[in-house]
Amino acid sequence: MALPFPSNGDPAMPHPDNAPRFDDLEGLALGDIAALPPEMLLDLQTTALAETARVKRLRDRLEAGIAQRYEAAAAAERAAQGKTSGTVRVEDEGVVIVADLPKKVSWDQDRLAAMAERIRAAGDDPTEYLEIAYRVPERRFGAWPAAMREGFADARSETTGKPVFRLESRDR
Repeated sequence: MALPFPSNGDPAMPHPDNAPRFDDLEGLALGDIAALPPEMLLDLQTTALAETARVKRLRDRLEAGIAQRYEAAAAAERAAQGKTSGTVRVEDEGVVIVADLPKKVSWDQDRLAAMAERIRAAGDDPTEYLEIAYRVPERRFGAWPAAMREGFADARSETTGKPVFRLESRDR
């Protein structure tokens, strides 16, 4: 397949066999990308995954450096405001740093169920105080006997997410 692909403009780094490089993808129509040979798609996807991992490592490193620089100042500002979590702002040479320390709350499900029963036993509606959600893990549902699954079938709906295609070499 010989498709005309844009050159990177560097004569020292020509495209082998006029093949697109990862950076060329932005300028290609989706149809041109779809028409590439499978081995080329595999190479481009491998490059994309490696680049994504590299960028994530760099971003994590940058965020860790920023945290190291501003963690103490944010903690001091939070303490000055009498907060243990939440958002504070600190300034450093004209740059405002918005530091957020999210609050994570968890509830003991068994104790909440017991409280819901006490509320119900007292004649009140527990849904006025609690959000009650029912879930069935898909693995459990799949392991149930057919008659049990049939009884729950009307309460279950299934949708799909975005399709993902991972290419692999046959030699793997």
